Amino acid sequence: MTNSTTGPGTRTGTTHRVRYSGGVARRGPLAVGQTNMIRCILRDDPVQINIHDVWPAPDGTSVARALDALRVLVERHEALRTTFPHRPGELPDEQRVAAAGTFDVTERAHHADPPEAARSAESVARDARHGRFRLDRDFPLRVTLLTRDGALTHVALAASHAATDGTALAILHDEWRTLVTGGTLPAPDAVTPLDLATEETSPAGRRKSEASLRYWERVLRTAPQAMFAEPRLRPGDHDTAQLSLRSVRAARALRAVTARTKSPAPTVLLAAWCTLAAHRAGQDTCVAAAPTSNRNRSGLARSVTTLSQDALLSLDMSGPTFDTVLRRAWGAALDAYRHSRFDSVQLWDMIGTVTRERGSRFARDVVFNDVSSIPATSAGPAHDDRADGTTDPGDEGPALALTWGPEQQLPTRLLTFVHAIEPELRLSLWADPALFTRAEAEAHLTGLVRLLEAAALADVPLADLTAVTGVRPATRDADWYRADGCWISRTAVEQAVRLAAGGLPAHVAIGGGPAGTAPDGAGPTAFVVAPPDGPAPTPRELHTALMAQVAARSELLAPRHYVVVRAAPTDPADSAAWHRLPVLTEGSGREPADAT
Repeated sequence: MTNSTTGPGTRTGTTHRVRYSGGVARRGPLAVGQTNMIRCILRDDPVQINIHDVWPAPDGTSVARALDALRVLVERHEALRTTFPHRPGELPDEQRVAAAGTFDVTERAHHADPPEAARSAESVARDARHGRFRLDRDFPLRVTLLTRDGALTHVALAASHAATDGTALAILHDEWRTLVTGGTLPAPDAVTPLDLATEETSPAGRRKSEASLRYWERVLRTAPQAMFAEPRLRPGDHDTAQLSLRSVRAARALRAVTARTKSPAPTVLLAAWCTLAAHRAGQDTCVAAAPTSNRNRSGLARSVTTLSQDALLSLDMSGPTFDTVLRRAWGAALDAYRHSRFDSVQLWDMIGTVTRERGSRFARDVVFNDVSSIPATSAGPAHDDRADGTTDPGDEGPALALTWGPEQQLPTRLLTFVHAIEPELRLSLWADPALFTRAEAEAHLTGLVRLLEAAALADVPLADLTAVTGVRPATRDADWYRADGCWISRTAVEQAVRLAAGGLPAHVAIGGGPAGTAPDGAGPTAFVVAPPDGPAPTPRELHTALMAQVAARSELLAPRHYVVVRAAPTDPADSAAWHRLPVLTEGSGREPADAT
């Protein structure tokens, strides 16, 4: 039985204090996934970095049974008993696991019908994301039990990303459901955070991290800096609504493509999703983050901890057909998955170096999170998370249904969670409203289904994607061109150079290559007219000032070369005339600060 005490009722509900015991006190270094997320927790808005979930309660679940199941989970998983002592403003270097302790759970009564109760539970969970978790002392879950007439209807919770990620919450939900329905859990065999940290700090673990950093550096130096760089994009993060898809049609088509191509269904879906994303963005490479790829071995598959480090997928979309992309997708995904464990501090140091040297901005625009293959503990089928919170066992599901959900602010442009691929495809999409109207977001998911259905019958030429899917590529006029694999605006770059030069006259020359292409595939050349009195700006000063703008704007790429001249040519629009002028000083601007 749960050893708990109940506090007095308040405006927000009743507090249950639950005691746990039987663990082993341990301490040790942090795993790289923990370091990665704690770095974000200490820096970012809690609403963005905290995560949440809602667990519909099986009929007849009592509060006492729900609390006891939570106790079992805390005793079972060390991450839920872990704190991270640290000085203010500094990253912790140690984690401590408690052997025993207490945690609080709030109980709140409601009188809502099932659809409204589900929406209310979602609201409670989202509200709980506000407020920073104190890493050195707080229990990592904020749990509210919602009851009607004494019976539990939902568990609404927010979680610290230092202890869990989305997959870990799904595992906790699965195990909690097993416990409250009278089932038993097998002995835990997943890797603990402390054990994982020991692996990662071994010589073999360090070599693996170094290999991952080399892979990331290659992608960051050669792939598009941002998937979505186009005229309609507005800087900043925007409130983005969730759009959910349920489709038996898509699942049926996915099975048919798998049979036709002899490729695994998850790879087919990934290839189709990347194909459509790259087509919409007008890119010939799809760069996407896949956060759950680091659970691709048995010891990590059901580990309750934060393994949220991206696998960085770089998939060649040059075609000529979908089957060509599909054949590349398996190897590209495997390469990304193998290189998804790294020291995040070293990674961001490397990103800073590449950013300055390339003159680019790494934008995590596209995220594909496939959680459909999380192994289940429950003997029965997974429950159906409908938008209204109800279930309909025996219902095959809709041919194609789209449902809009709540908004949240996200630092991505196109985020997808795949929840299931059988017996229906179920996924959620968050498409930045600065890039997609609601109609366009719906058309994007419908286009994905249409692509799978077309590929089920035969190979699909990429040149036919607009006709097949109904999704049109981004529109860019002649001011836009590719440089170093990135779409950039010549006018925007010229304006940024002028601003970096303190308002001095400036010109950006693309060169004599074909329209829409920089002469050697690299960035443009920037010309700046020196002031008549006073010192001329140096290339390093220009580049440093420009990079402050590149950091916030995807349509900018720093010039490959800066040239300072005394006066502009007679025709300021004549790039060739700028090249013929006498030069006061020139350079890449990438020289280190102590260079002479």
